[in-house]
Amino acid sequence: MTRLCCIVGPTAAGKSALADEVAVRLGTTVISVDAMQVYRGMDIGTAKTPPAERRCELEMVDVCDPSEGYSARLYQAAARSCVDRALKEGRVPVLCGGTGLYLDAVIDEMDFPAGEKGSRVRSAYEALVAEKGPAAVWELLSSRDPASAALIHPNNSRRVVRALEMGDEGRSYAEQASGLHDHVPHYAADLWGVTMSRERLYARIDERVDAMFAAGLIDEVRGLVDGGLSPKSTAGQAIGYKEVIEALEGDVSMKDAKEAVKVRSRHYAKRQLSWFRRDERVRWLDMDELSFDEAARIVEARAREGSGDGRRA
Repeated sequence: MTRLCCIVGPTAAGKSALADEVAVRLGTTVISVDAMQVYRGMDIGTAKTPPAERRCELEMVDVCDPSEGYSARLYQAAARSCVDRALKEGRVPVLCGGTGLYLDAVIDEMDFPAGEKGSRVRSAYEALVAEKGPAAVWELLSSRDPASAALIHPNNSRRVVRALEMGDEGRSYAEQASGLHDHVPHYAADLWGVTMSRERLYARIDERVDAMFAAGLIDEVRGLVDGGLSPKSTAGQAIGYKEVIEALEGDVSMKDAKEAVKVRSRHYAKRQLSWFRRDERVRWLDMDELSFDEAARIVEARAREGSGDGRRA
């Protein structure tokens, strides 16, 4: 049975370059596992590999507009189609990214309630958010379901609304979340985590943010806002976009916005590492000890074993 090859880890650790190299060696494609790279036009701030620099096809990027709602449920269906196509063609699917929930949604058995977009209940809660603000609606959830509220940031209105909906349906967001790390495989998969010292990772994050601003992040965000990107949308809250929007609106200086992007990216990296370290299936590649080529050879060799291809790496 062909096993999926999954390359995960924190932002700026070098996952994309490694996945690209492994995919080229295996003659396959890379399936992005990133909740923000699905949005068209959000290129610089999400660190999408530019098309001209891709050595193989990159799937599950640019699948929807920033103004559209997207979810793990939608991602699951689309990404599994990419995986199944690769398997049918006799290729090893290479998944790469740092959105842990999206990865689990693909490789594990996980059901997501479809919800009823535009339902009266959801519309009522969304109207409440617009009228009283995210904090007030989070307080409502906290009074009804403290356990669920404790798991959701007060500014994450979409998730707060969903938790309230689930409560109305007699279900608990907290109870559903508690099962997210009980892995029941949907596919056989090898998980490789890219890691390095915290000091080196943070330096890479800072360098990446500086490079994003130098590459035109401000103009990218300005163009998206002019095109209708809402600061309150999921896309508008993405790291890099939220901070630049605030600077463009005059709330903070652009210098402070850049520093905020660096700080928020470091915090995000910590959360990513915490998520993947809870998963005992992940085998870690310490890039302080391994060269890039050594890491690629290790992953490639295991992928060939898993696909029944015994050729030497």
